[in-house]
Amino acid sequence: MLQVLNRSTEPKRILIVLHQEHSTPGRVGSYLQRMGYELDMRRPRFGDPLPETMRDHAGAIIFGGPMSANDADDYIKREIDWINVPLAEDKPFLGICLGAQMMARCLGNKVSRHPEGQVEIGYYKIDPTEHGHNVCASQFPDHVYHWHNEGFECPRDALLLAQGNAFETQAVKVGTRAYGLQFHPEVTYAMMCRWTCKAADRMKAPGAREARDHLDGWYLHDHKVARWTQDFLTCWLAKDAPDSGPCGC
Repeated sequence: MLQVLNRSTEPKRILIVLHQEHSTPGRVGSYLQRMGYELDMRRPRFGDPLPETMRDHAGAIIFGGPMSANDADDYIKREIDWINVPLAEDKPFLGICLGAQMMARCLGNKVSRHPEGQVEIGYYKIDPTEHGHNVCASQFPDHVYHWHNEGFECPRDALLLAQGNAFETQAVKVGTRAYGLQFHPEVTYAMMCRWTCKAADRMKAPGAREARDHLDGWYLHDHKVARWTQDFLTCWLAKDAPDSGPCGC
């Protein structure tokens, strides 16, 4: 059961940054709403502004998209620069896939493709670190869902929470309240079906899993990802979120 946070003095809105016209925050958004939070969904790509301060928000999440954190578009640059707002105010921030790569760029780190053109599209095994297992009550999942062809360097002074094979940095913690995940905990079964249908050509890239493997992987691994996501979001938004210890990078 999800823990409903009851802190009347704190804002009950989560800033949700999306990158396509019909994108949704998926399971993450549903969990947050069940925890009592209002979702303030904005799409800077289509002209929505980002707040100058996090005063009216309890946290912020930047989700993924088909674009690159290296693109020269103005909205990409604005989002990358804006990440300094929650970091400076020590407010909960979560970057998922592209959002994690944007956080890395904000902190001066590289985002790049695999030197041999490999991608991660489908379920892949990752190796949580000791710090990763300390993030919340649930064990960090060891198989997670990916959809990306670029990865990011582990920022200096960040905690490495999980690492992978083709793309080493899979999850990081920056400071006390900011996290970056290379994978997609928000994906529902319906979203997975839609992605594998609409972007079937992406599954021809080196290292990508076949569509059948995506759906099979859901039944094998998603129950662990779902449990971890619930517990993670509760800890992420808690005032007394646990410290994962010294730098693991």
